[in-house]
Amino acid sequence: MKRILMVAAENGALAGAKVGGMADVIRDLPQALAGVDLCVDVIMPSYGFLASPTAQTQALGEFEVAFGGKLERVKLVVIPHPRVDRAKIYLLEHGLWQSIPGKIYSQGSAERPFADDATKFALLCASVAKVLVAGLVPMPQVLHLHDWHAGCLAMLRAFAPEYSALKTIGCVFSIHNLALQGIRPLSQDASSLAAWFPELFASLTDEQRQQIIDPRYPHCINPMRMGIVLSDRVHLVSPSYAQEVLLPSDVTAGFFGGEGLEQDLRLKASGTKVIGILNGCNYSDLGSSTSKNQSETPSLQRIQLDEFKTLLTTIETALVEWQGTQTQVSGVDMIAFARTQAHWRHALVGEVPTFLMTSVGRLTDQKVLILRQQLPSGASVLESLLKQLQQAQPRALFILLGSGDADIALYFQNLAAKYPNFLFLNGYHESLSACLYQYGDLFLMPSSFEPCGISQMLAMRAGQPCLVHGVGGLKDTVHDGVDGFVFNGNGLTEQGEAFLHRLKEVMDCFDSESWPKIRMNAWKQRFDWSHIAQMYQQQLYDNL
Repeated sequence: MKRILMVAAENGALAGAKVGGMADVIRDLPQALAGVDLCVDVIMPSYGFLASPTAQTQALGEFEVAFGGKLERVKLVVIPHPRVDRAKIYLLEHGLWQSIPGKIYSQGSAERPFADDATKFALLCASVAKVLVAGLVPMPQVLHLHDWHAGCLAMLRAFAPEYSALKTIGCVFSIHNLALQGIRPLSQDASSLAAWFPELFASLTDEQRQQIIDPRYPHCINPMRMGIVLSDRVHLVSPSYAQEVLLPSDVTAGFFGGEGLEQDLRLKASGTKVIGILNGCNYSDLGSSTSKNQSETPSLQRIQLDEFKTLLTTIETALVEWQGTQTQVSGVDMIAFARTQAHWRHALVGEVPTFLMTSVGRLTDQKVLILRQQLPSGASVLESLLKQLQQAQPRALFILLGSGDADIALYFQNLAAKYPNFLFLNGYHESLSACLYQYGDLFLMPSSFEPCGISQMLAMRAGQPCLVHGVGGLKDTVHDGVDGFVFNGNGLTEQGEAFLHRLKEVMDCFDSESWPKIRMNAWKQRFDWSHIAQMYQQQLYDNL
């Protein structure tokens, strides 16, 4: 079997190593690719908790790697892949990678964004290069790098003489989110190229330096750009996103494209080396209690009383668990708890929401910029939505589960205190998210850009139609009026107004005969990894 080695910061196959959608890809791809005779190993940091001793953990020893002007000692352990025979997960241990489960990234500061993370992932790249050339990990046929965290490895492969053996194997670079690029100074900072690799920095030619600096900030390096320019093929996680990134971003028009790297991507695309392949969705766990049984026709009824009680119980469980590490009750959780108690009072007399809207995602501008946009009326899109919902469906409810930006969370908290039809849950909880996918009538995903998106797939998998912005992977997965609903618009205000207009049409459709058909079509959609694995084999790995 052809062996692929994936280098990634996250991996949903291991407890606590998932933050975003990339972790789902790293979890599911090895199993899918095994079906087309590709054996995928993964290498990543242990973060101080992934390599805990078990009967299956095998220590492969320690090694020294040149980093920061000295030799750093790194431990290497290996565990069998929990889902794939013969595949392995290699874990690297070093003090820089100490973390807690689910918190594997550093927040950084506005003055030095990405500083801590950039340093620890630069060490990851150097460590991977060292274990490969030293033979501690077998040399694969293809090195597959994921996002900016692995970008420095493409640079070391191309420019560092001690790692030149890596040039004999193919290199693929996957972009999961072009908005995060890991930009750091060339020099004069503890988190800079000169600090990490002083000998390499001193030996770079002008031509080499031009290939790794940021096109907007010539005194900075860009790890994302390193991966794009210095890999053999560049992979975007949906066909539409692969086209959008070839165009410059225009924030005033509400368009997010190449984010400063569009020229590099266009140059790569001219050689047919930019490839868009949609991510898949895992359908193997559909027999679980939180998923519809796919062997039977799903229930097309609205949320039932027992389901609503299950949802409320799960919300309470999440709120209690979030408070477990706190010394004081947070305002946002107190508001959510009070609202939940009010919904319990309705449930106890047999009342359920007449229309349940849901949303699950990170609190970032990517996901909720349109919701926060102020309209000519003076109200934001979200506040206008809540007023519209209140008038059209007085017993409707919108539940939003998400964590991330503190300012965005505070804004949602203020609206949750003002509008009883808005339940904002500030955090992430696996069982709660499963309930929201399962029991909702309409899933909202108004992302300003979306490389692929997994939430809309999970909602559709449970038979919940989605209302999405027609960009990136959302455009490739949701078909307006067929299995969901789509809005568009030029500029944030127009997008916000189009979103509200389409929502009104959706709510009018909710009581019509077409709704069960749309819901059934959403449930029938399949974004199956086995089909996608064939495209990986043919378009990314063949002839490398």
